[in-house]
Amino acid sequence: MRNTCAMHQLQNHREHCPYCGESIELLLDCSVEQQEYIEDCTVCCRPIALSVTVDATGAANVTVRHEND
Repeated sequence: MRNTCAMHQLQNHREHCPYCGESIELLLDCSVEQQEYIEDCTVCCRPIALSVTVDATGAANVTVRHEND
């Protein structure tokens, strides 16, 4: 899902957990152009692998997947 955020800023972003399907809120650091990290779902506590890229216009593209995918 794409989200627009200003560079060098934290931005709230909503996604769905790939395990339980619940909507979760993520805090994106838009000062980093490309990052991958693991964050636990706040509902089911399972580890979610996140890939975040921020383009030159400040648009964030977030991909969530199972930890071992």
